[in-house]
Amino acid sequence: MSVLIFVDQADGQVKKTAYEALAYGAKVAEMTGTTAEALVLGKVSDDLAGLGRFGVKKVHHVGNDALNNFDAQLYTKVIAEAVQQTGAKVIVLSHNNSGRAIAPRLSVRLKAAMVPAASALPDTSNGFVVKKVAFSGKAFANVSLNTDIKIISLNMNAYKAVAGEGTAEVVRPDVAAEAPKVKVTATNKVTGEIPLTEATRVVSGGRGLKGPENWKIVEDLAHALDAALACSRPVADANWRPHHEHVGQTGIAIAPNLYIAAGISGAIQHLAGVNRSKVIVVINKDAEAPFFKAADYGVVGDVFEILPNFTDEVNKLKGA
Repeated sequence: MSVLIFVDQADGQVKKTAYEALAYGAKVAEMTGTTAEALVLGKVSDDLAGLGRFGVKKVHHVGNDALNNFDAQLYTKVIAEAVQQTGAKVIVLSHNNSGRAIAPRLSVRLKAAMVPAASALPDTSNGFVVKKVAFSGKAFANVSLNTDIKIISLNMNAYKAVAGEGTAEVVRPDVAAEAPKVKVTATNKVTGEIPLTEATRVVSGGRGLKGPENWKIVEDLAHALDAALACSRPVADANWRPHHEHVGQTGIAIAPNLYIAAGISGAIQHLAGVNRSKVIVVINKDAEAPFFKAADYGVVGDVFEILPNFTDEVNKLKGA
């Protein structure tokens, strides 16, 4: 019996969300008196033994070339087989695009109860109860898992990954990986930017910027903060900014430590994608903008004056 954590990777590098899942899974193993083990699929250039710093004792690495590109159906089959071989009773995944595609399939295949978007460690005082976000982050639900095998997909930035010491044993299990049914013919990736799903700080702009020609003040602040760039849906729909920067209910859901929204009114659809941010700073000249109700800090004023001042102050603090 063990806790098995799926380690998501891209281009041979472990994702930030995977470290969070590892630390979370290791803590669950400690709480349940068992061991934490990791599962990595595809070729990886990162040091897998080093994953032991997050509390796992063993890393199962299935390095079949068929697993280099993500395929939800194939990944589900391989993970299910690994679960059966390891005897794992709790499976932990990241609640990102990969986890959302795998977890429900895995739940059906293993006849296992599943909690998506978990936001806290399970309560094992009376069964196995996991807290999750609900209604696009507007509420929480406590879900009791009663099946023999349990699946948890962990919300981004819901559990802090703190590296300690130690190394993990890396093993190559005998797990079959058939040829994927989906063939990848080309991959177009955005380069030179911090991915929104991995960012700890995000600076976002809305229609209050008045046009794409004014986006430099948003970019300057983002660069000063080492933050990712984002935008509201109307901005992306107007082609002011690329669609991969669109955050919200119909875009990318994010959970950074800091989210700065400049010139965004804060419609409920936008808030649904960013309300898991640890700190929200809203800048808007309209004092009645709905976003102020959700903000930790609000500044009523002209973004064209405030953003450059913010950037100057950040650079002063950095000694730039």
